[in-house]
Amino acid sequence: MVETTEMPEVKRRRSMTMIQRLVGSRTEMLSLYTLLASRKPFNEAADAQMLLQEFCQSLVDYTANAHFQLYRYFAEKNERRQEIRDVAATVYPKVLDMTNTILDFNDKYDCGDHCSHLSHLEKDLSKLGEILADRIELEDELIAAFGFSFEN
Repeated sequence: MVETTEMPEVKRRRSMTMIQRLVGSRTEMLSLYTLLASRKPFNEAADAQMLLQEFCQSLVDYTANAHFQLYRYFAEKNERRQEIRDVAATVYPKVLDMTNTILDFNDKYDCGDHCSHLSHLEKDLSKLGEILADRIELEDELIAAFGFSFEN
């Protein structure tokens, strides 16, 4: 365990900043998801593909933010409160499994302006939406354990 002499208010501020970044990247990604989903039926049009690429970038940013900010915080044993560590230990393996689905979606659709397989996008976007909803629920459990609450 990493010992720290930080004052509790400094640690709380740092935790709050970390969670705000996560929620901010999540909100941006969800806005793009909603905008993209509203473009049904999907076609090869350049504007749809540009929006898809913007969404994929935001999706990866959100996923990376969660892993390299929040979950690394726990992996490095920076949290001393047992109840929060317990929630993180339950949440993290599930989030990790969901990350693989997110990365698979990105690998499939992060193809610039030359995506030729948009015929499956509606189904894949729907599946991704379910995964994201479950992931957000888990993240919100962790945020609540910290004693914070944010509106999406």
